[in-house]
Amino acid sequence: MSNFLDLVKRRASCRAYKTDPVPRELIDKILEAAMEAPSACNRQPWRLAVVRDAARRAEIVSKGFIPGIQMRWASAAPVFLVLGIEKSFITHKVAPAISGVDYPLLDLGIAGEHAVLQATESGLGTCWIGWIKPKEVRRIVDWPSDITPQAIITIGWPAKPVERKTSRLPLSDIVKEC
Repeated sequence: MSNFLDLVKRRASCRAYKTDPVPRELIDKILEAAMEAPSACNRQPWRLAVVRDAARRAEIVSKGFIPGIQMRWASAAPVFLVLGIEKSFITHKVAPAISGVDYPLLDLGIAGEHAVLQATESGLGTCWIGWIKPKEVRRIVDWPSDITPQAIITIGWPAKPVERKTSRLPLSDIVKEC
């Protein structure tokens, strides 16, 4: 097994964090990994907000998450990486109307996954959260109206070992050879 595949298999959602701070140099590596992601027409539509301030993180948990699924565990994560999209007219509005493919979401997913893999390599835990209120999160991170929050990735030191609890479908169930 390659080192990369080992890394991918180690990555799992962390829902229990130590409150210890994450060093700035590790956050910078995570941001650089996200920045290196490919994107449609190299538009790089992702916008990232690093939320380290405890009061803002608490506000995101209390006001920015959609009610119904309790995610109080997120409050302990010392860093939230808010992932947003700034759309360009041609690549992100005209092209999807023609093709039916939402290129900005694909691009953001790639950038976000680059970030979580870098965090995993650094020994950090992460969890994607898409159960958010975009307008409320935008207000909390003080983004302009042309940036739409799509997801939040919690980042921090795992409070306990993170193990993948769900199995993966066999390749024969998800791959079609043509």
